[in-house]
Amino acid sequence: MRAVIVAAAVAFIISLFGTPVAIRVFTALKAGQPIRSLGPATHQGKKGTPTMGGVAFIVATVLAYVAGHVALTTLPEQQIAQVAPSMTALVLLGLFVFCGVVGFLDDFLKVRRRHSGGLSAKGKLLGQLLVGAGFGIAALYVPSTNGQTVASEHISFIRDISFLDVGKVGSVLIFVFVIMSMSNGVNLTDGLDGLATGATILVLGAYTLIGFWQYRHWCGDTTYAKGAAYCYEVRDPLEIAMIAAAAAGACVGFLWWNTSPARIFMGDTGALGLGGLVGGLAMATRTTLLAIIIGGLFVIITMSVVIQIISFKTTGKRVFRMSPLQHHFELAGWSEVNIVVRFWIVAGICVAIGLGLFYSDFLAVMG
Repeated sequence: MRAVIVAAAVAFIISLFGTPVAIRVFTALKAGQPIRSLGPATHQGKKGTPTMGGVAFIVATVLAYVAGHVALTTLPEQQIAQVAPSMTALVLLGLFVFCGVVGFLDDFLKVRRRHSGGLSAKGKLLGQLLVGAGFGIAALYVPSTNGQTVASEHISFIRDISFLDVGKVGSVLIFVFVIMSMSNGVNLTDGLDGLATGATILVLGAYTLIGFWQYRHWCGDTTYAKGAAYCYEVRDPLEIAMIAAAAAGACVGFLWWNTSPARIFMGDTGALGLGGLVGGLAMATRTTLLAIIIGGLFVIITMSVVIQIISFKTTGKRVFRMSPLQHHFELAGWSEVNIVVRFWIVAGICVAIGLGLFYSDFLAVMG
């Protein structure tokens, strides 16, 4: 537990005090956010606000992960061996960083061109595909000494569903789909000050609890698993909890500066990075389908875009005044702060339902 708390605290401090540095740097570089002319009129006042702020909390998370491992030096030797830096950390932090790199390229092109169009849609999807495939292969084809991989060959809900074995190739494809879906889901949720940051903090908090709970009831812990009625077949659950906690802490520090009126935006750098990490956490904890509930706000907002596109192309009519969904409510007269807080509440309800289902499964087995 100490390592998880240290990772979260260090990430928070680095992000809280590092984000103002990022604000000054990106302001000096004139890396201001271009605003779409087709967006809500109220957004034009945000033009020029520094973007690429995701760099701050990505760096904070990586440094905090290292600090978390320093905290482990006080643990017994056998425990240190269990939570040493692993392929799980490489996959999760790799997804965070390299999905962020794809977003950074998009942000850089927007800033350079002084236009809201960055990478093409195909280019962005290709970048996400390559990152997802690369780390998906690592997650499925690089086992630990006991033969366990970061991701599973089964489709999972609260744990692996035994009769849904899709094989390594099928699992890599699912891995890529989850990473691309989550990264785009968080990206679509971004757009109002603090909205994506706050919602993602709740989701990352959920995965911190899930990872630590799995660590406390871990099949890899021979002391616990020997007489346990149920344990979790995951790889490196304490690593998972540390990384999720570090990312959550970093986002809280960033939110101090990102809340309305935002002094910096996370940009696609942060949104794609966070989405990639959340998708990786879902795969690593064997909660792939449960992630649809835990990240319910991202799903709802993504579906609003899908519905809008399908409706307009098939009937010529729009279901919403504007998509993603948060902009529909802006045009309906809701204030930005009201939308953000109410959407956070929706995100919190989704997280609570997801955690409730996760824990109820454990109770059902143990009962």
